Parts: sequence; structure tokens; C-alpha cells
Amino acid sequence: MEALIRQFRLSGAIDRTEPFGGGHINDTYRLTNRFPAEPDYLLQRINHRVFPDVSGLMENIALVTAHLRQRIAAAPPPANLQTTLTLVPTHTGAYYYHDDRGYWRIFVFLKGMQAFDLVSTPAQAYAGARAYGYFLRFLDDFPPERLTAVIPGFHNLALRLWQFQAAQYAPAAGRGSRCREDVRRVLGLADRLLVLDTLYKQGKIRSRVTHNDTKFNNVLLSEEGHGKCVIDLDTVMPGIVHFDFGDGVRTGVTTAQEDEADLSRVTVDTEKFRAFAAGYLEVTRDVLSEVERVHLALSGAYMAFLMGVRFLTDYLAGDTYYKVSGPEHNLVRARNQLRLTEEFLARLPDLQELVKRA
Repeated sequence: MEALIRQFRLSGAIDRTEPFGGGHINDTYRLTNRFPAEPDYLLQRINHRVFPDVSGLMENIALVTAHLRQRIAAAPPPANLQTTLTLVPTHTGAYYYHDDRGYWRIFVFLKGMQAFDLVSTPAQAYAGARAYGYFLRFLDDFPPERLTAVIPGFHNLALRLWQFQAAQYAPAAGRGSRCREDVRRVLGLADRLLVLDTLYKQGKIRSRVTHNDTKFNNVLLSEEGHGKCVIDLDTVMPGIVHFDFGDGVRTGVTTAQEDEADLSRVTVDTEKFRAFAAGYLEVTRDVLSEVERVHLALSGAYMAFLMGVRFLTDYLAGDTYYKVSGPEHNLVRARNQLRLTEEFLARLPDLQELVKRA
């Protein structure tokens, strides 16, 4: 590990290397500096099976963080209190290093900030949403076509439904018979959720630079509870605002984890939704079109449905993509997310009113 670390332009001297965080994609290590005045660092091994175009991935991150840094520096208070990730180059000027163990990169470690897996209060939802809102706002003038689509069709519901149909007609042994009602639920809900795909194809919703993985633990909060920095930029690529708002509320304003088997516990916390919408729109309202704003309330259902379809597809295919803790894990996840979809849709008029008032 020491020889690897020496490939990068680090300040001070690394005193300790230890595993850090609980991410499921990349291997992450914290590098602690011997000198308190010098920064600590995060070393990551990029999962090139998930992200085969490492060069495109790292160019995306370099372009986006450079643009964010410029926009933040020019912003008035309180927007100039946001921050972004800082990549550390190698001695050759590259932003990653390849050896026989894989592809490696290093970021400056952001001290005095913390991440949370779950939203505990409406105040936290508001703070995290503001940080995601600033992320979108500061990248509003960045041409999305400059970025590589590192996972093509990542949130393309029409594509996910096509993959679902293929798995449905060739299920793993015995699995098709155990989820017939779930398949019917997917087919019954699909038309209502394809609205966003249709609007995008018609050019009524614009392509933007979006994060595409806006779980709450991808926002760092200050010790005072303010949203400060959006992290985990691997999936930054062209998308629509509804991917980010939708995944934010899918994971941030629900009352149960996505693998909760007791569906009576799966619902929507409208107070957290109100707070998330208020925080997000407070900093993005003037850069979003009317069509984008009108359909924000539908985006939670869209992303929950998309995830339900993906989980059910993987269950039918024999658990080939997601890590599972048992043979029914993906089916439990699928039912959970389909129930959440129905909960979002049942509350849609109220959620639309909350977005309107935000």
C-alpha cells in the first residue's frame, strides 16, 4: 500500500491507513497524516466491473468538481459555504493510478463533516435537500453532453421494463410462479410512471448534469447540521432533475428501509417530504422550468417503481446483480418498493400541493 500511496502528490506524511465507511461498490481507506496541519486523505479502489470506463468516470469527476469549485467561489453567502471534493493527482498529472490490484484514486478527506444513513428529522431532510439543490444549481450552466454516460440507461424506466419483460419470460427455476401478483402490479403501474420518460423524449424536460444516486448518506453535513458537500460522484452524468429529487425522497422521506418485509410499515412521511421539497426548491426554483417543477411530486413514485422493477427483474433472473442475504431478499425489496410506489401515488395530490407551496 505504501508504494501505491507514493504515486500521488500528497502533503505531509501518511502515518496510518485503515478501512473507512461502508460503501458497497468501491474499497475505501482513510489515510491519516502524521502532521496535524496537513490534510488526511481518502484512498479508493474503483470497482471497474461496475464502472468499466474508468477514464471517462474520472474525467467526469474532474470536470464537475472544477466547475463546482468555480461556481462556489463566485457565489454570495450562504451558497459560498458549500464545498466539493478535491481530487489528488498522481506525479504524472493523472487522477487515477492503475496497478495489478486495480484502479486507484485519492481525495482530500473532509474533516468536521459527517454522513447519516437515515434521515432522522425534517430539519435533516431540509439540510440535505439544500445541498443537493446547490449541486444542481451550480451545474445548471455545465453542458451535460461533455460528460460520459458511465452507466448508459441507468434510470431509463423503459429500458428497465424491457429487461423485466425478458426476465419474466425466462425466469430462474421456480421463481416465476412465486411472484405472479408482483408481475401484475408492475404491468398495472407502468403507464402512470412512464410519463417522465415521455416528457423527456418529447423535449419538454431538459437534460442536465445530475448526481443520480442521491441517498441521504451521499450528503455531508456540518457539525451544526448544515448540508455542506455532495459526495460519491461516480454516477454523475446526463439525466433529468427528477432522478435526483425522486431518489432523494424515495430514500429520505420513507418510514422503512427498502428491505422491510412488513409492508404496513412502508409509507411516506409527509413532514419530511415538505422539508425536502422546501430545501431543494429554495435554491433551484428559478433554474427549473414549470414542467420540471410540476412533475417533481411524481418523481418519488418514479424512482421507487424503477427500483421495484430492478429488484423484481433480478429476483426473476436468479439474483445476478444485487447482493442478497437469502433467496427471497430481492423479492422482499421489490414488494417493498412497489408498495412505496403505491403510497407515493396515493398521496400525489397532497405532495403536488406541498411542492407548489415550497
